[in-house]
Amino acid sequence: MIELKNISKTYTKSGTKAVDNLNLAIPDGVIYGFLGPNGAGKTTTIRMMTGAIAADSGAILIDGIDLGQSPLEAKRRFGLVPDTPDLFNRLKAYEYLNFVADVYRVSTAERASVIQKLAARFEISDVLKSPIGSMSRGMRMKLNLIASLVHSPHNWILDEPIVGLDPHAAFALKELMREHAASGGTVFFSTHVMEVAERICDELAIINKGKIIFTGNLDALRELKESKKARTGSETMAHDDESLEALFLALVEDAGAQTP
Repeated sequence: MIELKNISKTYTKSGTKAVDNLNLAIPDGVIYGFLGPNGAGKTTTIRMMTGAIAADSGAILIDGIDLGQSPLEAKRRFGLVPDTPDLFNRLKAYEYLNFVADVYRVSTAERASVIQKLAARFEISDVLKSPIGSMSRGMRMKLNLIASLVHSPHNWILDEPIVGLDPHAAFALKELMREHAASGGTVFFSTHVMEVAERICDELAIINKGKIIFTGNLDALRELKESKKARTGSETMAHDDESLEALFLALVEDAGAQTP
């Protein structure tokens, strides 16, 4: 479980408040989508959640462990897939995976089993001896996915993970996310595409300009769509589009209009 309690972040140079008093409780056993347009605060939230940057205020708990007070213990509890696959280009793929396994003190037998299984699943077994610098972005993304799971973390955090993946890899990733949640783990992933969230998520939060504007499951979102349609008429919802994507855009527009 991951809990974000009243976290905020303002970038000093620009004065931009990227995240504003954000509260989220991400339970075990679900795929939790974090949805918002580009620049909404998704990546900043994930960077604070994983300790890459410090929050200005608030607390972050990973399985009840305070990230600020016990960072190493908290970080052992999650695997992270960042939004860009920036890796050590001079290393070979298997060298990088072993490096990550060393950091997490994963035994030789355990790491070999995990790497072999996931490399086969993402169809990169034959390139594990290749230098990372020779790999395409999609291949590096697959390598990142494997690295994030090499220590079998309870919490899996992914920032725009499907971008750059081929259809087969995207399908394999979705299956893994479902399996991880079904085993009792936590899956938290960000996206700016409502259709992706609609197909995968059990629950979701929508963020815009650093503020949460919706939390709940898809049924609650559909109820909100029907309620909004009844109040305002479908003509206000993106060219009469009644999809959840249209509601997402309408919520973002409404939140933007209310921001001073």
